Amino acid sequence: MTVNAAIWIICLIATVGVIARPFKLPEAIWAIAGALLLVVAGLLAPDAALSAVRGGGDVYLFLIGMMLLSEAARIEGLFDWLAVHAVNRARGSPRRLFALIFGVGVIVTTFLSNDAAAVVLTPAVYAAARKAKAKPLPMLFACAFVANAASFVLPISNPANLVLYGGRMPPLGAWMASFALPSLLSIAATFVMLRWVARDDLAGSCELRVEAVALPRGGKVALAGIIVTGGLLIAVSARDGALGLPTCLAGVATTTIVCIAGRKSRLTIARAVSWSVLPLVAGLFVLVEALATTGIIGVLARALADAASRSPQVTAGVAGTALAIVSNLMNNLPAGLIAATTIAHARPPQMVTDALLIGVDLGPNLSITGSLATILWLTAIRREGEDVSFWRFLKVGARVMPPALLCAIGARLAIG
Repeated sequence: MTVNAAIWIICLIATVGVIARPFKLPEAIWAIAGALLLVVAGLLAPDAALSAVRGGGDVYLFLIGMMLLSEAARIEGLFDWLAVHAVNRARGSPRRLFALIFGVGVIVTTFLSNDAAAVVLTPAVYAAARKAKAKPLPMLFACAFVANAASFVLPISNPANLVLYGGRMPPLGAWMASFALPSLLSIAATFVMLRWVARDDLAGSCELRVEAVALPRGGKVALAGIIVTGGLLIAVSARDGALGLPTCLAGVATTTIVCIAGRKSRLTIARAVSWSVLPLVAGLFVLVEALATTGIIGVLARALADAASRSPQVTAGVAGTALAIVSNLMNNLPAGLIAATTIAHARPPQMVTDALLIGVDLGPNLSITGSLATILWLTAIRREGEDVSFWRFLKVGARVMPPALLCAIGARLAIG
C-alpha cells in the first residue's frame, strides 16, 4: 500500500505540473521528472519504463511528421494566406467570418490534427480578426473548440486516437462507419452552441476587405505536401497500416522540398518545432505504466468488462461521458493512456471503445486543462496579447461541450 500510494502521489504531482506548469516550467519537465523519480525511487523497474517509452514509437513518428508539416506551412505563410482569404470572403460580416474560420479549422484538424488547428492556425486567425477590425475572441474560441470537436473525423485528426487504440488504428472503412455521423453532429452542435454563446460579439460589421497576401512558392509546396500527406494517410488507414512512419516520412519529404523551393535551411523549420512534445508523451507513457502496477488498471478493466457484458449501450454512454469529465481533471493524454490500457485488458465491445474515444477527444472542450492542444492554444493567444482565464473558458465550455458530447455518443449508440 505504501508503494502504491507513493506511485499515485508522484503521478498526481507530475500530472498537475503538466497541466498547471508551476514556475512556468515546460510541461515536458514535469512528465520526465515524474518518470525519472519513479525509476530512481525503485517504484518502477528501468526495463518496464524503457518498454513503456518504446511502446509509443508509432505515436512519436506521427507527431514528428505532423509537427514538421505544420511548421513548414506556418513559416511559408500558408495559414496567413488562408486566414486573409477567409476575411475577404466574409464580406464585412463577423458572423460569416466566424463560420469561415470554423470551416477552415475543421479542414486543418481533419487532415493535420487538432494541434495544428489549435496552435498553428491561432496566430493567423488573430491577425485576420484584427485586420478585419472584428472582436478576436470568438474567432480564437473557434480555433480551440473546433480542434477537439473535429478530432475524430479521421484516425489522423488527433494523436489521442493513436494513443487510445495503442498505435493500431481500425481500418478506414470501419472508422468511418463508426464515426462519420458522430463527427458530423459533434462539429454541428459545437458550431451552433459556440455561435449562440458569441452572438453579441459577432453582431455588427467588420472590414469588407483586407490586403491580399501572396502565397510564396514554399507555401504552395507546403499546401501540396499537406494534401498528398492527407491522401497517403487515408490510404494507409484504409489498409489498416500503422500511421506513424508514413506521416514522419511525408513530413520530412515535404519539409525538404519546401526548404529547397523557398531556399531556406531545414534547421529553420527544425528549430521552430516543439520537440518537447516528444519527451512529454514519453514521460506520460511511463507514468501510466507505473499506475498499471498499482492494480488500478485491473480494477477498471474488470469493472468495464463486467458492465459491458450486462449492457453494452449503457456502459458505452456512461464510460464515454465519465472519460470526457476525467480528461478535464487530468488532461486527456494521460486519461487516454489509462483508457487504452484498460481497453487492452477488458476487450469491451467496439461500441464501448468508440464511446471512450469520443469522450477523450471531445471532453476537453469543457476546460483549458482538458487537452495539450488547448493548453498550447492558451499559450499562443497570450503571445498575441489576449488571455482567457480558467473560469471564462469553463463558462463557455459548459454550454458548448455537453450538447456536442450527447449528440456524438448518442449517434454512435444509435449506429449499434
